[in-house]
Amino acid sequence: MNRKLALAFVIASAAAAPAFADDPTIVNEQFVSTMTHAEVMAALQQYRQSGLNPWADEYNPILQMHSERTRADVTTEYLRSRDVVGALNGEDSGSVYLAHRDGERQQATQLATAPVADWD
Repeated sequence: MNRKLALAFVIASAAAAPAFADDPTIVNEQFVSTMTHAEVMAALQQYRQSGLNPWADEYNPILQMHSERTRADVTTEYLRSRDVVGALNGEDSGSVYLAHRDGERQQATQLATAPVADWD
């Protein structure tokens, strides 16, 4: 009987113990606004009049985007670069392409130096 009573006591005490999952972070800093109430209300009114709500389901940021390049320019650039992209994304990760390309272009070694101070 004592074993059952002791087991019940252990289970009850384990269930009654507090669980410390996380303690709340208390921030004691006072908020100081950089804008007046009128400025905040004016900004809110301007936001509402703009008609853009990035949290809305029908928000489409692409409608406001405008490209500087034409479709033909992008297509031409893609066609020029697809062999290079294919080589770099190939099975050898482009190592053969890079090895042949580096042999064609021998560039002089450039070292980084600090600018020389003018002591005059």
